[in-house]
Amino acid sequence: MPVARPVPRCFSTRLSILDRYVLRQLLLALVATTGALALLIWLTQSLHFVSLVVGRGLSLRVFVQLTSLLIPSFVAVILPITTFVVVQFIYQRLGSDRELTVMQAAGLSPFMMARPALLCALVSVLACYALNLWVVPTAYHGFRQYEYQIRNKMAAFLIQDGVFTQVSDNMTVYIRARDPSGMLHGIMVEDDRQPDAQATILAEEGSFVITNDQPRIVLFNGSRQEIDRKTGRLNMLSFERNTIDLSAPHGTQTRQPDANELPITALLHPNLRQFSPRDEKKMIIEAWRRLTSPLCAFSFAMIGLLSALGGGFSRHGNIVRPVAATLAVVAVQALTLLVQNLASRNLALMPLMWVSAVLPGMVCMAMLFWPEFRIRRADTGTIPPR
Repeated sequence: MPVARPVPRCFSTRLSILDRYVLRQLLLALVATTGALALLIWLTQSLHFVSLVVGRGLSLRVFVQLTSLLIPSFVAVILPITTFVVVQFIYQRLGSDRELTVMQAAGLSPFMMARPALLCALVSVLACYALNLWVVPTAYHGFRQYEYQIRNKMAAFLIQDGVFTQVSDNMTVYIRARDPSGMLHGIMVEDDRQPDAQATILAEEGSFVITNDQPRIVLFNGSRQEIDRKTGRLNMLSFERNTIDLSAPHGTQTRQPDANELPITALLHPNLRQFSPRDEKKMIIEAWRRLTSPLCAFSFAMIGLLSALGGGFSRHGNIVRPVAATLAVVAVQALTLLVQNLASRNLALMPLMWVSAVLPGMVCMAMLFWPEFRIRRADTGTIPPR
């Protein structure tokens, strides 16, 4: 009569000292790698806003506050990739230090050795969901709103005494002098925002005001001069008080929200009164992308685990498996982007977004844990061993 072998407690929910040891290394490396890459991307992307500091006098504090709102979106993008890098690096280092060999000699199954990486992948998935569903939309909305306010208010701060300042492509402002109280003297405004009614406005005095985040200049004791294109005559209108908006051309003061800053409920059920019907597909795809992309962290972690734990251990290391795993991650990422592009054209293909995000991880899990699963079933008498 065959004697049943003892079944290892590989599915125990209790973490051992070894699990905590490996998990601590994974999480520390994940935080350090993700933080470093996010900081690097932030530095490169912040170069687009340097002109606001150099050319327009924006303070460094406001510059940092504005660009730091983009960091959560960077973290959400790179976290699945850094999860793969960390799992691959830590387990390859454990293998090169013979620690995986000792674990295997001590009777640890592949699943028991992979448990810390699975927990690390779970942390990454949950963090990505928190970022995609709450942090990133909120931060990006704050960034867009802050940028909009800065660019509008900047028009008032750019105007200098004795200089013809081009506030926009179709408006130029000149101020002769400005007293300590902020009152402007000798004002001329060339307003070409209406092509059929280009006007030159002159005023003795004026002042800048900000109303609802819109910069305006209030003019006193002036005139508006406009040439009638039909007759060629000069029309002049005198006024005691007039207000000119410096923010944007007429009809464009209302900022249209972007799909990246909307909450998930607004994306799944878009308000067609606020957006055009052609934007509906874009919003639905963005919602599904937020729901599926965090699962790539699980698939990438499983690819790294299969590379580190699959096959035999080599004393001199094996460069083929890490390179193959890296190429596999690149292929999965390219497939994910391709599926998103196809789904944006045909919404019937949206379920493929879930498949492309989850299927690679499930395949790697089956390849890594299926032999152990068969041994367990054979030991318990469920299936006859081969």
